[in-house]
Amino acid sequence: MKHGKKYNESAKLVDREKLYDPDEALDTAIKTATAKFDETVEVHVRLGVDSRHADQQVRGAVVLPNGTGRTVRVAVFAKGDEAKAAEAAGAEIVGAEDLVARIQGEGFMDFDVAIAAPNMMGLVGRLGKVLGPRGLMPSPKAGTVTPDVARAVTEAKAGKIEYRLDKTNIIHCPIGKVSFGKDKLNENFTVLLDAIVKARPSAAKGQYIRSCVVASTMGPGIRINPMKLIG
Repeated sequence: MKHGKKYNESAKLVDREKLYDPDEALDTAIKTATAKFDETVEVHVRLGVDSRHADQQVRGAVVLPNGTGRTVRVAVFAKGDEAKAAEAAGAEIVGAEDLVARIQGEGFMDFDVAIAAPNMMGLVGRLGKVLGPRGLMPSPKAGTVTPDVARAVTEAKAGKIEYRLDKTNIIHCPIGKVSFGKDKLNENFTVLLDAIVKARPSAAKGQYIRSCVVASTMGPGIRINPMKLIG
């Protein structure tokens, strides 16, 4: 793969043979972020599990203490008092049958998080083929199917992120913007990794965290020593 001049210059700051401590890795990720926009810092964690087995799934959600730096648009499937509570909490889109019809008929997808009251899942289930591939399907495990929709909206706005395995047994998550600085990024990183470690399935054998890499949007990957991480 060919990279641009800026990437190649940034890559010179990274020792490819080294396994960094988390603090040093995040500091290096900031230094290698040279784009004109405020790059996102992402974490990629490969786990020693097999996502093909139901008893080795790793999925959950966590509120990052410093948020993600993104403006999150929230859609809520609710009626009555729950709908009013969602609107009061700051949800941009609130609806029931009308919202389902809008998504199905118009392809409306102008939101980043979808939340549903439990009594709405009969309706929302019709959208599985649309929302599922985009990672937007409400789920009890992620806290996005809940009777307390107002709290879920507040947490989403505050920086709640979902972590889940992909088909290659890797979790990919944003932990903030380069402009946050090393300390805030490190706080978010620690909270995310602690949550992933606590979510270890009982069926997982051997080394749980196989590798961990951090990188800014346009920067090179920086490998973190997995032995410095719990698990």
